[in-house]
Amino acid sequence: METGDFAMVKERNLKIVVAYQGTAYHGFQWQENALSVQQVLEDRLMPLFGHPIKIAGSGRTDTGVHAYGQAISLRTTGTIPAERIPLASRGHLPNDISIVSAEEVADDFHARHSATSKVYEYRLYHGKQPDPFRRDLTWHYSRKLDFAAMQEALRYVEGTHDFTAFQGAGGHQINTVKTIYEASLQAVGDEYLFRFWGNGFLYHMVRCLVGTVVAIGIGRKKAADMPLILESRNRKMAGMTAPAQGLYLKEVFYT
Repeated sequence: METGDFAMVKERNLKIVVAYQGTAYHGFQWQENALSVQQVLEDRLMPLFGHPIKIAGSGRTDTGVHAYGQAISLRTTGTIPAERIPLASRGHLPNDISIVSAEEVADDFHARHSATSKVYEYRLYHGKQPDPFRRDLTWHYSRKLDFAAMQEALRYVEGTHDFTAFQGAGGHQINTVKTIYEASLQAVGDEYLFRFWGNGFLYHMVRCLVGTVVAIGIGRKKAADMPLILESRNRKMAGMTAPAQGLYLKEVFYT
């Protein structure tokens, strides 16, 4: 066969949206001695593309945290059409990870660097008794909560602030100033659904915010304390870090 008979293989850049239940995984990003979502994706999707792949995620999620819309990007010389990837991946992935969509994107697209904002949701189950079917998917909290006070506290979160007071231990971001476009709370049946939409988030930031708002809900703190906590830049001024299992990465936005 002459050299000219070989067709040039085009490398494509793909954006793929992944949903997963994080209960069985030590977060999204590769870990040395623990199973991660990224490891499963790279290992299990390799036959689909016909070569080893390296993916970039829009951000980390911690152990036990879930995602409806984690965005990843990868480069491939595989020939499978992007629109066929969600269906074709079903036989390769475990039942707690699913590909929602896939598309070809510009060569300079990167799942993390190109992201402009993200939406996180947090689910708090406000029932008297634990629900064994929701134990890995919500934070069960049975104490009486002042719903109006919690909503008021969240209004102080919106806008551009230094969120150092809500950065978890182990977080080392230099730029701690973030803009939150929406911080809201609604009752959905017997659950409280928190929603945070912002241009960036610090380590454990959403979980620290939820823990602080719950402290306001039980009267341990006041809604009017929220601006003081923000201004203090002191993690000890805020409330507890809410458990991981109630947190969901809902959506990632790009220009």
